[in-house]
Amino acid sequence: MPMTARIADITTLAVDAIVNAANEALAAGGGVCGAIFRGAGPAALAAACRPLAPCPTGEARITPGFRLPARQVIHAVGPVWHGGGQGEAALLATCYRSSLALLRRAGGRSIAFPAISTGIFGYPAGRAAAIAVATVREDLAAHGDLDVTFACFDAGTLALYEKELDP
Repeated sequence: MPMTARIADITTLAVDAIVNAANEALAAGGGVCGAIFRGAGPAALAAACRPLAPCPTGEARITPGFRLPARQVIHAVGPVWHGGGQGEAALLATCYRSSLALLRRAGGRSIAFPAISTGIFGYPAGRAAAIAVATVREDLAAHGDLDVTFACFDAGTLALYEKELDP
């Protein structure tokens, strides 16, 4: 199954799970997180997240997708960028591995990721794309194929992912 990148509103994708670039409180936020909460139904998603919080950086939790086309939402907490010297790369990679493991445990085969940590958390987008693609590629090689989409917000982000996906 393919690993692809495309410009897409992640809240419109009919996949087994979409990934929320979450905060440790698993609370509604801005950016992709806010869009996912609005799409799922903010009250229902907040109620589902509440007992799962807090979620430490690098980990992920899973909830139903409620009103979204995706059956489930995987809430992955990426690192805040502090210049790269505080283990941010390892934490970001762990977000992707944790999300894929949750998808498999739930019996899913398709997943869509946003550019985790590149918004308000400030992770440099090019570095984040390299980590995302390398981590997912490594995971798929070790644990079997899934249908993975990197849902990019804009053409600039898409170009970063396409560069990393190019063999």
